[in-house]
Amino acid sequence: MTSLRYIRILLVLTFAAGTASSVPRYGYTIEDVLPHNISSYTQGFFYHDGSFYESTGQYGRSMIAKVDVSTGRVLQSHALERRYFGEGACILNGLIYQLTWTERTCFIYDASTFTLLGTRRYNREGWGLTTDGKDLIMSDGTSTLFYLDPDTLTDKKSVHVTQDGKAVSNLNELEYIEGEIWANIYLSDQVVRIDPVTGKVTGVIDLKGILPVSLRKPTTDVLNGIAYDPKTKSIWITGKYWPRVYKISLK
Repeated sequence: MTSLRYIRILLVLTFAAGTASSVPRYGYTIEDVLPHNISSYTQGFFYHDGSFYESTGQYGRSMIAKVDVSTGRVLQSHALERRYFGEGACILNGLIYQLTWTERTCFIYDASTFTLLGTRRYNREGWGLTTDGKDLIMSDGTSTLFYLDPDTLTDKKSVHVTQDGKAVSNLNELEYIEGEIWANIYLSDQVVRIDPVTGKVTGVIDLKGILPVSLRKPTTDVLNGIAYDPKTKSIWITGKYWPRVYKISLK
Protein backbone atom coordinates (compact mmCIF):
# COMPACT_ATOMS: atom_id res chain seq x y z
CA MET A 1 0.00 0.00 0.00
CA THR A 2 1.44 3.40 -0.96
CA SER A 3 2.16 6.17 1.52
CA LEU A 4 -0.29 8.38 -0.40
CA ARG A 5 -3.06 5.86 0.22
CA TYR A 6 -2.27 5.83 3.94
CA ILE A 7 -2.36 9.64 4.04
CA ARG A 8 -5.75 9.67 2.34
CA ILE A 9 -7.09 7.14 4.84
CA LEU A 10 -5.77 9.05 7.86
CA LEU A 11 -7.28 12.29 6.62
CA VAL A 12 -10.69 10.67 6.20
CA LEU A 13 -10.57 9.04 9.63
CA THR A 14 -9.47 12.27 11.31
CA PHE A 15 -12.27 14.16 9.61
CA ALA A 16 -14.85 11.53 10.58
CA ALA A 17 -13.75 11.52 14.21
CA GLY A 18 -14.25 15.24 14.54
CA THR A 19 -17.50 15.71 12.63
CA ALA A 20 -20.96 15.70 14.18
CA SER A 21 -23.63 13.77 12.28
CA SER A 22 -27.40 13.48 12.26
CA VAL A 23 -27.16 9.89 10.97
CA PRO A 24 -28.31 7.26 13.53
CA ARG A 25 -25.54 5.37 15.32
CA TYR A 26 -25.88 1.78 16.51
CA GLY A 27 -24.12 -0.34 19.06
CA TYR A 28 -24.14 -4.13 19.08
CA THR A 29 -24.97 -7.18 21.15
CA ILE A 30 -22.96 -10.38 20.67
CA GLU A 31 -25.37 -13.27 20.11
CA ASP A 32 -22.84 -16.03 19.40
CA VAL A 33 -19.09 -16.55 19.02
CA LEU A 34 -17.56 -18.90 16.44
CA PRO A 35 -13.96 -19.87 15.59
CA HIS A 36 -12.12 -18.19 12.73
CA ASN A 37 -8.89 -19.21 11.04
CA ILE A 38 -6.33 -16.86 12.56
CA SER A 39 -4.11 -17.21 9.48
CA SER A 40 -6.80 -15.75 7.18
CA TYR A 41 -6.23 -12.19 6.00
CA THR A 42 -9.93 -11.69 5.42
CA GLN A 43 -10.81 -9.66 2.33
CA GLY A 44 -14.21 -11.05 1.31
CA PHE A 45 -16.67 -12.82 3.60
CA PHE A 46 -20.18 -14.12 2.95
CA TYR A 47 -22.63 -16.86 3.95
CA HIS A 48 -24.35 -19.28 1.58
CA ASP A 49 -26.34 -22.48 2.16
CA GLY A 50 -24.99 -23.22 5.62
CA SER A 51 -21.33 -22.31 5.09
CA PHE A 52 -19.09 -19.28 5.23
CA TYR A 53 -17.10 -18.36 2.14
CA GLU A 54 -13.95 -16.34 2.50
CA SER A 55 -11.54 -14.64 0.14
CA THR A 56 -8.13 -14.02 1.67
CA GLY A 57 -5.35 -11.65 0.67
CA GLN A 58 -1.55 -11.34 0.72
CA TYR A 59 0.68 -12.33 -2.18
CA GLY A 60 1.43 -16.03 -2.09
CA ARG A 61 -1.33 -16.72 0.46
CA SER A 62 -4.50 -15.62 -1.33
CA MET A 63 -7.35 -18.09 -1.84
CA ILE A 64 -11.09 -18.56 -1.97
CA ALA A 65 -12.42 -21.01 0.61
CA LYS A 66 -15.62 -22.63 1.79
CA VAL A 67 -15.53 -22.80 5.59
CA ASP A 68 -17.42 -24.84 8.16
CA VAL A 69 -19.41 -22.40 10.29
CA SER A 70 -19.12 -24.25 13.60
CA THR A 71 -15.43 -25.20 13.46
CA GLY A 72 -13.78 -22.72 11.08
CA ARG A 73 -12.32 -25.65 9.13
CA VAL A 74 -11.73 -25.16 5.41
CA LEU A 75 -13.96 -27.53 3.42
CA GLN A 76 -12.96 -26.49 -0.11
CA SER A 77 -10.44 -24.00 -1.42
CA HIS A 78 -8.70 -22.70 -4.50
CA ALA A 79 -5.36 -20.91 -4.15
CA LEU A 80 -4.41 -17.98 -6.37
CA GLU A 81 -1.06 -17.72 -8.09
CA ARG A 82 1.54 -15.76 -6.13
CA ARG A 83 1.19 -12.72 -8.39
CA TYR A 84 -2.43 -12.15 -7.29
CA PHE A 85 -3.68 -10.49 -4.09
CA GLY A 86 -7.21 -11.69 -3.30
CA GLU A 87 -9.92 -9.17 -2.39
CA GLY A 88 -13.73 -9.10 -2.14
CA ALA A 89 -15.94 -12.00 -3.21
CA CYS A 90 -19.60 -12.92 -3.57
CA ILE A 91 -21.87 -15.55 -5.09
CA LEU A 92 -24.46 -14.97 -7.82
CA ASN A 93 -26.40 -17.53 -9.88
CA GLY A 94 -24.18 -20.43 -8.84
CA LEU A 95 -20.93 -18.59 -9.54
CA ILE A 96 -18.35 -17.21 -7.13
CA TYR A 97 -16.71 -13.96 -8.16
CA GLN A 98 -13.38 -13.04 -6.53
CA LEU A 99 -11.66 -9.70 -7.05
CA THR A 100 -7.94 -8.97 -6.89
CA TRP A 101 -6.36 -5.80 -5.55
CA THR A 102 -4.19 -4.10 -8.20
CA GLU A 103 -4.23 -6.86 -10.82
CA ARG A 104 -7.73 -5.82 -12.00
CA THR A 105 -8.63 -9.46 -12.57
CA CYS A 106 -11.79 -11.20 -11.33
CA PHE A 107 -11.74 -14.99 -10.94
CA ILE A 108 -15.00 -16.82 -11.60
CA TYR A 109 -15.63 -20.26 -10.09
CA ASP A 110 -18.35 -22.89 -10.11
CA ALA A 111 -19.69 -22.50 -6.57
CA SER A 112 -20.33 -26.20 -6.04
CA THR A 113 -17.00 -27.57 -7.29
CA PHE A 114 -14.65 -24.55 -6.99
CA THR A 115 -13.60 -25.20 -10.58
CA LEU A 116 -12.11 -22.05 -12.10
CA LEU A 117 -14.30 -21.20 -15.09
CA GLY A 118 -12.50 -18.11 -16.28
CA THR A 119 -11.45 -14.55 -15.56
CA ARG A 120 -12.70 -11.07 -16.39
CA ARG A 121 -10.95 -7.71 -16.33
CA TYR A 122 -12.24 -4.53 -14.68
CA ASN A 123 -11.11 -0.91 -14.66
CA ARG A 124 -9.86 -0.10 -11.12
CA GLU A 125 -8.48 -1.50 -7.90
CA GLY A 126 -10.60 -4.26 -6.38
CA TRP A 127 -11.61 -3.95 -2.71
CA GLY A 128 -15.07 -5.19 -1.68
CA LEU A 129 -17.74 -7.09 -3.63
CA THR A 130 -21.38 -7.98 -3.07
CA THR A 131 -24.54 -8.43 -5.14
CA ASP A 132 -28.16 -7.29 -5.07
CA GLY A 133 -29.16 -10.48 -6.89
CA LYS A 134 -28.89 -8.85 -10.29
CA ASP A 135 -25.63 -6.90 -10.53
CA LEU A 136 -22.25 -7.13 -8.86
CA ILE A 137 -21.49 -4.17 -6.59
CA MET A 138 -17.84 -3.33 -5.93
CA SER A 139 -15.78 -0.84 -3.95
CA ASP A 140 -12.32 0.43 -4.78
CA GLY A 141 -11.40 2.25 -1.56
CA THR A 142 -12.90 5.56 -2.66
CA SER A 143 -16.36 6.95 -1.89
CA THR A 144 -17.88 5.38 -5.03
CA LEU A 145 -19.66 2.05 -5.42
CA PHE A 146 -19.76 0.54 -8.91
CA TYR A 147 -22.50 -1.69 -10.33
CA LEU A 148 -21.07 -4.23 -12.77
CA ASP A 149 -22.62 -6.52 -15.35
CA PRO A 150 -21.88 -10.03 -14.01
CA ASP A 151 -21.28 -11.43 -17.50
CA THR A 152 -18.76 -8.83 -18.65
CA LEU A 153 -17.73 -6.94 -15.48
CA THR A 154 -18.24 -3.68 -17.33
CA ASP A 155 -19.68 -0.72 -15.43
CA LYS A 156 -23.44 -0.22 -15.57
CA LYS A 157 -23.64 2.69 -13.13
CA SER A 158 -22.00 4.14 -10.05
CA VAL A 159 -23.23 5.59 -6.75
CA HIS A 160 -21.39 8.24 -4.74
CA VAL A 161 -21.60 7.52 -1.00
CA THR A 162 -22.14 10.47 1.34
CA GLN A 163 -22.88 11.13 4.99
CA ASP A 164 -24.50 14.48 5.79
CA GLY A 165 -23.52 15.62 2.31
CA LYS A 166 -19.84 14.71 2.64
CA ALA A 167 -18.06 11.89 0.83
CA VAL A 168 -17.40 8.67 2.75
CA SER A 169 -14.16 7.13 1.51
CA ASN A 170 -12.30 3.87 2.26
CA LEU A 171 -15.35 1.71 1.55
CA ASN A 172 -14.03 -1.82 1.77
CA GLU A 173 -15.72 -5.20 2.32
CA LEU A 174 -19.42 -5.11 1.33
CA GLU A 175 -22.59 -7.04 2.14
CA TYR A 176 -26.10 -6.56 0.75
CA ILE A 177 -28.54 -6.79 3.66
CA GLU A 178 -32.31 -6.33 3.33
CA GLY A 179 -32.12 -3.71 0.60
CA GLU A 180 -29.10 -1.89 2.02
CA ILE A 181 -25.38 -2.08 1.33
CA TRP A 182 -23.28 -2.49 4.47
CA ALA A 183 -19.63 -1.48 4.14
CA ASN A 184 -16.59 -1.75 6.37
CA ILE A 185 -14.68 1.53 6.59
CA TYR A 186 -11.06 0.49 6.19
CA LEU A 187 -8.82 1.03 9.24
CA SER A 188 -11.80 1.76 11.49
CA ASP A 189 -14.21 -0.16 13.73
CA GLN A 190 -17.19 1.22 11.86
CA VAL A 191 -19.63 -0.26 9.39
CA VAL A 192 -21.91 2.06 7.43
CA ARG A 193 -25.37 1.27 6.09
CA ILE A 194 -25.89 2.73 2.63
CA ASP A 195 -29.00 3.42 0.57
CA PRO A 196 -28.11 1.72 -2.76
CA VAL A 197 -30.13 4.23 -4.81
CA THR A 198 -29.05 7.56 -3.30
CA GLY A 199 -25.71 6.52 -1.81
CA LYS A 200 -26.63 8.23 1.46
CA VAL A 201 -25.40 6.66 4.69
CA THR A 202 -28.50 5.79 6.72
CA GLY A 203 -26.71 4.46 9.80
CA VAL A 204 -23.30 3.94 11.39
CA ILE A 205 -22.53 0.81 13.42
CA ASP A 206 -19.78 1.22 16.01
CA LEU A 207 -18.09 -2.15 16.58
CA LYS A 208 -15.30 -0.86 18.79
CA GLY A 209 -14.15 -3.49 21.29
CA ILE A 210 -15.87 -6.45 19.65
CA LEU A 211 -12.58 -8.37 19.59
CA PRO A 212 -11.28 -8.18 23.17
CA VAL A 213 -7.72 -7.16 23.96
CA SER A 214 -7.07 -10.60 25.45
CA LEU A 215 -7.49 -12.19 22.00
CA ARG A 216 -5.35 -9.70 20.12
CA LYS A 217 -1.83 -10.53 19.00
CA PRO A 218 0.87 -8.45 17.28
CA THR A 219 -0.40 -9.82 13.95
CA THR A 220 -4.06 -9.00 14.60
CA ASP A 221 -5.30 -6.63 11.91
CA VAL A 222 -8.43 -4.57 11.31
CA LEU A 223 -12.13 -5.34 11.32
CA ASN A 224 -13.09 -6.56 7.85
CA GLY A 225 -15.82 -9.07 7.10
CA ILE A 226 -19.63 -8.97 7.07
CA ALA A 227 -21.75 -12.05 6.31
CA TYR A 228 -25.54 -12.32 6.28
CA ASP A 229 -28.06 -15.18 6.19
CA PRO A 230 -31.37 -13.86 4.78
CA LYS A 231 -33.28 -16.91 6.05
CA THR A 232 -32.44 -16.42 9.73
CA LYS A 233 -31.55 -12.69 9.50
CA SER A 234 -28.21 -13.53 11.12
CA ILE A 235 -25.29 -11.09 10.80
CA TRP A 236 -21.68 -12.16 11.39
CA ILE A 237 -18.61 -9.95 11.79
CA THR A 238 -14.91 -10.82 11.66
CA GLY A 239 -11.53 -9.32 10.75
CA LYS A 240 -8.10 -9.89 9.26
CA TYR A 241 -6.16 -12.52 11.25
CA TRP A 242 -8.95 -12.60 13.84
CA PRO A 243 -9.51 -15.78 15.89
CA ARG A 244 -13.28 -15.27 16.15
CA VAL A 245 -16.43 -14.63 14.14
CA TYR A 246 -19.16 -12.76 16.02
CA LYS A 247 -22.88 -13.07 15.41
CA ILE A 248 -24.38 -9.72 16.34
CA SER A 249 -27.62 -7.84 16.66
CA LEU A 250 -27.89 -4.05 16.67
CA LYS A 251 -28.97 -1.88 19.56
